[in-house]
Amino acid sequence: MMLIKALALKTGASIRSLRYYETKHLIQANRLDNGYRDYDETSVQKVKTIQLYLSLGLTTEDIAGIIDCPTSFSNRPLCQAAYQLYKTKLEEVNKQMAVLQQIQFRLEERIQELEQN
Repeated sequence: MMLIKALALKTGASIRSLRYYETKHLIQANRLDNGYRDYDETSVQKVKTIQLYLSLGLTTEDIAGIIDCPTSFSNRPLCQAAYQLYKTKLEEVNKQMAVLQQIQFRLEERIQELEQN
């Protein structure tokens, strides 16, 4: 038996986050007779996977589509949905980096102009 507080301690996720993940159907809990949530051991790895995906900039909607996909190359073949999502996200990141580099260049130009006056 693992209550929500224990899952939070094992994963570093807040109880509020865990409840949110549950409402998004990313994790599931059994309900005890007293209404408490009871998680199994697989929930620990699932929450850690969710945290990784969130750190990559994926949304909970994105994650819902790939949460049950194999995530390592040892579990070939990789989920095609996850592969495509990673590629799409990488394209978005590259576009954002190009925009930021352009902003950086313009700021550096402005600073040089101001320093010369």
